[in-house]
Amino acid sequence: MLSEFDLIARYFTRLPRSGGPVMLGVGDDCALLAPAAGESLAISTDMLVEGRHFFAGADAQALGHKALAVNLSDLAAMGARPLGFTLALALPAADPAWLEPFARGLLTLADAHDIALVGGDTTRGPLNLCITVFGSVPFAQALRRDGAHADDEIWISGTLGDARLALEALQGKLTLTSDRLAIAQLRLDCPQPRNALGIALRGIATAAIDISDGLLGDLGHLLERSGVGAVLDADALPFGAMLSLEPPERCRAFALNGGDDYELCFAAPAQCRQAVLDAALQAGVAVARIGRLTRERGIRVTDSAGTPLTVDSLSFDHFATP
Repeated sequence: MLSEFDLIARYFTRLPRSGGPVMLGVGDDCALLAPAAGESLAISTDMLVEGRHFFAGADAQALGHKALAVNLSDLAAMGARPLGFTLALALPAADPAWLEPFARGLLTLADAHDIALVGGDTTRGPLNLCITVFGSVPFAQALRRDGAHADDEIWISGTLGDARLALEALQGKLTLTSDRLAIAQLRLDCPQPRNALGIALRGIATAAIDISDGLLGDLGHLLERSGVGAVLDADALPFGAMLSLEPPERCRAFALNGGDDYELCFAAPAQCRQAVLDAALQAGVAVARIGRLTRERGIRVTDSAGTPLTVDSLSFDHFATP
């Protein structure tokens, strides 16, 4: 049977990369990180709980990927470069058949973003994954939520709604073919954090947020912090490939209120439109312009002709949702 320290040594211990920001990693009482001169630390924590954020028996490799991806997405929304992360892991048992694919999914994504696991904790208990991620960004260039202005344009990276579509199918609320479910479920289980885009938007975007609980709800947080409102063009929403095959009403509802997209929603002045497109090209990510910010508070949704539409805001809330 694996002990706690055997588990850490076998699956999660690596030597720090020479010349990187990690001065001391796993194995001591604290990790030591060295952000670049003149940069601020960006820190975020996210927890994934079995039965709340993922189904019992979920694929371990996908869980490793997603646990880190949702944290990297927070760094992307700040325009921060990843430095390192910690992992707090509660496990029902130290099972190598689960730990090996979990560590592979986690560390493969870490390698793709050149970020090191620098510490954490393990214990026995119901399956719970908690990651704290550390990044760095010049303070004046951080993409905060409170910097947007009226008349800025609203942009979205990637596409929306396929993760919600997969979740509804897995919960038995709608039916998809196995091929369509497999494609949509990749968006639910293996989101791709937009860190390259976040960094490329420094000095261009005025504010940003990642979409974890639904576009309307998350955009609402940005609007509240910036003291502005928004008009969204529902016909400009970038639907996911599988969602786009659904009826128009479902497409619109899932794009506006679907969670687990982990795309960036950001604001930028109209005169920066080409700079936004250039940043997206540099990052290799598609972007779509979906509306504008207004002095009038609240969110109004229209079609491309400007006709107001009635929509519900049903973004995810951990304590309001059964």
